[in-house]
Amino acid sequence: MTLSQKAFSLLQYPLPHHALSRLTGKVAQCDTPWVKDRVIKAFIKRFNVDMSQALEPDPTAYATFNDFFTRALKADARPLGEGLLSPADGTLSQFGRLQAGQLVQAKGHTFSAQTLLGGDSTLAEEFMGGSFATVYLSPRDYHRVHMPLTGTLREMIYVPGRLFSVNQATANYVPGLFARNERLVCIFDTEHGPMAMVLVGAMIVAAIETVWSGQVTPLSGHPQRMRFGQPITLEKGAEMGRFKLGSTVVMCFAKPVAFEDNPLGSSVQMGQTLGTP
Repeated sequence: MTLSQKAFSLLQYPLPHHALSRLTGKVAQCDTPWVKDRVIKAFIKRFNVDMSQALEPDPTAYATFNDFFTRALKADARPLGEGLLSPADGTLSQFGRLQAGQLVQAKGHTFSAQTLLGGDSTLAEEFMGGSFATVYLSPRDYHRVHMPLTGTLREMIYVPGRLFSVNQATANYVPGLFARNERLVCIFDTEHGPMAMVLVGAMIVAAIETVWSGQVTPLSGHPQRMRFGQPITLEKGAEMGRFKLGSTVVMCFAKPVAFEDNPLGSSVQMGQTLGTP
């Protein structure tokens, strides 16, 4: 790790994470044309965003920056593969087996499934001996999250926490990063057993949404468990949520996954085959 990476990570500890993120959220919802158009065009240039795959390629057509950031893609932009799919565009930062209930965050850093899932030991027990995969979404990526397998929602758990950046520099240094940040845990039952989709908040992530309940975060500083009266089943490849500004998805599977031979740190696209469940 370089000194600059270490300094970047350390400087995040005293920052008012939530205040900065909520302020960013207000700016991202601004619909004043000259403001939002200037911000969107600057963002596209800074992060080299490919608008050719967007359903609406004209940056000025979006009502707000948030609408641009969570833009839809053309119908044929992300063909679906076989088996277990990547839930999002991004970087495959880690994947493998849960060892003694631990997930790998980065070299030298692990965190527990129990902590990640909100502290519920009974729920975490369902994933012992299973597999996990983590996909990091950078600012330039497509920011809708899709189902890696067909599943029926069992429950949704909001877990409060900090909002550290989730880039690789921070993951290398901040212990238990994904189990410390604010997150939304979505438990699905699939034909391959339980699956947890954990949408992790991060610095300047203004909100997390799901397709069945709309915007979920920010909530109060207390854990909240939510169940729904009617069964909610989503097909493989269907959208399940989105980030208003980028973050990370951590997936846990109750059964082992035979992952494809993708190197750590490789780029993946939503719908790409990650392995065989």
